Amino acid sequence: MLFNSLDFLVFLAIVYAFYRVLPFRGQNWLLLVAGYVFYGWWDWRFLFLLIFSTTIDFWSGLVLDRGRLTRHQVIVPGLFLTGAALLLLGCNMSELLGRLRGDGTEAPLLTPMMQYVLIGIPVFLAGLTLAYRVLATLPEERRRKTCVGISVTLQLVVLGFFKYFNFFIDSLVASLNAAGFAAQASHFSIVLPVGISFYTFQSMSYAIDIYRRELKPTDRFFDFAVFVGFFPQLVAGPIERARNLLPQMSQPRQITGDQIRRGCFLIMFGMFKKVAIADGMAMVADQAYAVPDATWGTVVAGTLAFAVQIYCDFSGYSDIARGVAKLFGIELMYNFNQPYFAGSPRDFWQRWHISLSTWLSDYLYKPLGGNRGSLAFTCRNLMLTMLLGGLWHGAAWNYVLWGLYHGTALSVHRVIVNGRGPARDRPALAILKITGFGIITLYGWLLFRARSFDQVVNYTATLFSGRGGLEIDAGRPAISAVAGLLLLITWEIAQYRSGGDARFYRQIHPTIVGLAIAFMLFLTLMGTSNEPAQFIYFQF
Repeated sequence: MLFNSLDFLVFLAIVYAFYRVLPFRGQNWLLLVAGYVFYGWWDWRFLFLLIFSTTIDFWSGLVLDRGRLTRHQVIVPGLFLTGAALLLLGCNMSELLGRLRGDGTEAPLLTPMMQYVLIGIPVFLAGLTLAYRVLATLPEERRRKTCVGISVTLQLVVLGFFKYFNFFIDSLVASLNAAGFAAQASHFSIVLPVGISFYTFQSMSYAIDIYRRELKPTDRFFDFAVFVGFFPQLVAGPIERARNLLPQMSQPRQITGDQIRRGCFLIMFGMFKKVAIADGMAMVADQAYAVPDATWGTVVAGTLAFAVQIYCDFSGYSDIARGVAKLFGIELMYNFNQPYFAGSPRDFWQRWHISLSTWLSDYLYKPLGGNRGSLAFTCRNLMLTMLLGGLWHGAAWNYVLWGLYHGTALSVHRVIVNGRGPARDRPALAILKITGFGIITLYGWLLFRARSFDQVVNYTATLFSGRGGLEIDAGRPAISAVAGLLLLITWEIAQYRSGGDARFYRQIHPTIVGLAIAFMLFLTLMGTSNEPAQFIYFQF
């Protein structure tokens, strides 16, 4: 169910109508059911993984903090997890019942996946019971370390299997063949569950924060389940922290008129970015990166278009998510802060995908040592953090290259500014820095968008050769996207010059806002198609 689809608008209207008349606990139940319906719209089978992640970290948080679980805290999540497993079986009932295939042969009574589920769930629950009994006997610090280790390991094993198993198998086979061994790959037919990277990180940070004694666990399983499965940000972020979102799920919420107005504006603004700009720019980027032997002009135009596309697509999603959450009286974190006005790598990562960059900083960079050691030690930590940040985006070598590229940029910047205090740039120097780092960012998007390593090499060589002009027919959608982009640039420059989002909206005249909204709506309608385009970050 895409935000930019009629299905979602109908779904949102129904959920919101019931939400406004229900008491607090009823609202939470509604949000939980809505989250699972929203997620199951893609594939009901993967609800099991979402509930598995929720259950593991709920139990982990309590055992970490208290060393024990009450009977109610064991039974309710256990029944919930078992119900999810039965739903997984039910989604494959045709195979389970051995109905006839299209070719007239009978399907097996139990497919291998069904066997794994039927055997795995009882074994897993028995293993958890045994682990719980062992953990309860350990000294406190050892128990806490063991418990958080089990929680993080289970989450990463699930994420790693679904997202990276075939990638690592292919890479290993390629390495063996390059070394002279005759190796062949054996693949699983694995479907990547939508949003698994987002909700895994969100859920995992809960147990880590409790281990660090930065957070107290919740006793209420269903409040925690709503925190993990809150549908506006479930599949593409922002990656929320429990200390921000969980308290909002645990106490009655007041919906103000200002929240409704701001929420509606953010939904409209996000739709404008996605439908009017990102989808139009996608046509240019797709054409450019489909050309085997592209000219210089094609590579530059395609990369510029993709830079606009990915920003408007992802920040548009975040705006819609924040806007929908506001309608329910819930505040989500700010995920983008005009990243293309960044004048340095560090500045960029304080503005781009803020929920991921702060997650990587808090749970990877700082535990590695951060900048507390030598300059070389700091650069090593930056490289490792960005390498894993690139790999988080997908199981492909271009994402690894993109992560290493940004790690190198951060390290070089760190070397240059090492020991220097903060300085206020003159306007001309600030513009020069923004332009210079913009070029660095653009080449990073070439690495990100390329379909293969060979394409990276070919397109990079083309950039240095300066060969040829433009070979893209933009058409009407791209022209309307350019008009939308000009409006967005004007809007963001005014925001940037005013000193921030809050000050900008206080200063701007209501008439200007009204005219801008009318033009945004017009361009959004122009860009609307019968088949809504998927958001880029759904694949991560």
